[in-house]
Amino acid sequence: MMTNNTLKQLAPNVLWKYFEEICAIPHPSKKEEAIVNYVKQVGNELGLETETDKAGNVVIRKPATPGMADKKTVILQGHLDMVPQKNQDTDHDFEKDPIEPYIDGEWVKAKGTTLGADNGIGVAAALAVLESQDIQHGPIEALFTVDEETGMTGAFALEPGFLKGDILINMDSEDEGELYIGCAGGIDTNAYFSYKEEQTPDNHQAYAVNVKGLKGGHSGLDIHLGRGNAIKLLNRLLWKANRELQMRVAAIDGGSLRNAIPREAGAVVTVPKDQAGAFEEMAMAMIADWKNELGKVDPGIELVVKNTDLPGKVMDEPSTKNILNAVYGCPNGVMRVISDMPEVVETSTNLAVLKSGGGKVEAATLQRSSVDSAKADLANMMRSVFEMAGAEVIQRGEYPGWKPDVDSPILKTMSEVYKKMYGKTPEQKVIHAGLECGILGGKYPHLDMISFGPTIRNPHSPDEMVNATTVKLFYDFLLETLANIPSN
Repeated sequence: MMTNNTLKQLAPNVLWKYFEEICAIPHPSKKEEAIVNYVKQVGNELGLETETDKAGNVVIRKPATPGMADKKTVILQGHLDMVPQKNQDTDHDFEKDPIEPYIDGEWVKAKGTTLGADNGIGVAAALAVLESQDIQHGPIEALFTVDEETGMTGAFALEPGFLKGDILINMDSEDEGELYIGCAGGIDTNAYFSYKEEQTPDNHQAYAVNVKGLKGGHSGLDIHLGRGNAIKLLNRLLWKANRELQMRVAAIDGGSLRNAIPREAGAVVTVPKDQAGAFEEMAMAMIADWKNELGKVDPGIELVVKNTDLPGKVMDEPSTKNILNAVYGCPNGVMRVISDMPEVVETSTNLAVLKSGGGKVEAATLQRSSVDSAKADLANMMRSVFEMAGAEVIQRGEYPGWKPDVDSPILKTMSEVYKKMYGKTPEQKVIHAGLECGILGGKYPHLDMISFGPTIRNPHSPDEMVNATTVKLFYDFLLETLANIPSN
């Protein structure tokens, strides 16, 4: 396998070896065939029982080490796909090009793209356990699921009987020293507008308008940070210009992934030539407002307005007003926190994508909540806003949350192990993001589940990075946990 030599100096070596190899294999969501084959190859080369289901999920079974056969079977679980995000000026094909990781102090980052530590580190940890011959553990099933990031379809496709374990340890959390015992569920609410194309009015001037420089991030884990949403910001300018000037929209394109806060958004617009100065002044005033509002959380925010070639067609005026009104009016961000845990978001929504073309505009949104009824209420709120503006609304991809169990035996075990190792009690958390635990628990109700991981920052964005020091803490904790799993 091709590897990036810069990571070989890090500990634990066996984990980083596998992570290097994962980075070298393109594995964006829904394009995981190569990484599935790689994991199967590892299992076969290690001489372990390796099985694949119809969806592409892989399970590799490793027998207990001597004297540990009476322990409960542990499922080590991670997902094989990664979120493909890159900076606008980065030339990268996620279906062909390897990720290029590098070390920056205590952090491992990627050159201009997402790193894939979410969930490549978890996958690498499971593979490292499967290879290791000098550790203690009971029976192990390593479960590698596909397509987690775009709907958890791999987890949904798992059939009863595929897994035989008693305890599931999900390794897809992103703060070392924290044990996750619950997660939010989610649902996609997508709106589809139709518009007529009209000849661009005479004596108009065209502009390419782009919002960029935002941090973006994970639409669940980072939604509480109050970062700017590039689509909402761009729409704010277009809405104002459409009301106060005779601005027309030719095209709009913002965001790319349902579970990422959009960092960039752009549009091609036209205004009468005698209003060009007013439009440019409006844009300058608008970016000043944004910097005042968001400067501390998004200091890199930019609004670029440049002359461009006059388009032949623009959207009809009624449709333009409906679309801009709907996008302005749709909720975005945190809606409610958990009453008993005010530091944790309960319910949120993210306007993730807005794209035009061929007489259609699509708006994609994702609602999350740890309370199913609140999730449904917010999704219906989104539906009502879009339907009032004349859009067709389709809701899909719903997945359940994972209800916390504070009396979980694996929680007790891991809390005790962590305190013995590191001298402090790990925090118990509920994550405002979708973990596969909710789905897997529905299919295997007997499972005792927990989730943990190393410290990862800015997942789902090109600023993604993983703290190398915490990777070692995470892996050592995993090995000590396996050595202390309760007996049957």
